Amino acid sequence: MNRFVACFSAVLLCCCAAGGQSQAPAPVSASAQPGATSAESPEIREFQKIEDAWAIAVNLRDQYGLELVLSPLFVDISASGDITTRNQQLAQLITGEDKTLHLDQRVITVRMLGDIAVANGTYVLHHKAGSAQVDEKGVFTHVFERARSGWHCINSQRTVLREDSSAKTKKQSNAEMPFHIPLFGKSDKTNP
Repeated sequence: MNRFVACFSAVLLCCCAAGGQSQAPAPVSASAQPGATSAESPEIREFQKIEDAWAIAVNLRDQYGLELVLSPLFVDISASGDITTRNQQLAQLITGEDKTLHLDQRVITVRMLGDIAVANGTYVLHHKAGSAQVDEKGVFTHVFERARSGWHCINSQRTVLREDSSAKTKKQSNAEMPFHIPLFGKSDKTNP
C-alpha cells in the first residue's frame, strides 16, 4: 500500500510540474512582436516584391498588373492632396498623356497587424510638371489587406520631402549672443 501511495504521489507530482511548465508564458521573440521589422525580415522582402510589381505596372502602363496590387476599395491620397480611387488610378494609367512617368519605391518598415499590414518607405516619381521634367522624392504609407490571392493595397498616402535647406542662404543674426533676450540685453535707447 505504501508503494502505491508513493508511486501515485510521484506521478501526480510529475503531472503537476509538467502542467505548471506548459502554463508558463513562452518568451516572445523580437520577430513575433508586432511593430516595425528589420531590413532583413521576410516581411520587408515580401512587401518589396509587391511594391516592385506596383511600380512595374505603372512604368509599363500595365492595367492588369495594377489591378492585382490595388484593392477594389483602394483610396490614394497624393502628395499634392488629390484623392483618387482604384478605378480612377486605372483610368489615369490607360489614358496617361505623360509618357515619361516612372515610379520607384523602396520599403523601409513593415508592421503586421493580423490581416492588415502597414508598409512605409521612400519613392521617386519622375513625371512632367507643365513642360519640365520633375523628380518628386518623398515618403509613403501603404496599408494592405490580406486576401485569398495575397496582399492588396487599400490605402496609399504620399508626402513630398522638403528641399535641402543648405541651398538657401541663411539670414545672419544681429544679436551679439545666440540667445538674445531684449529685456536683459543691450538696448538701443539711452536713458536721459
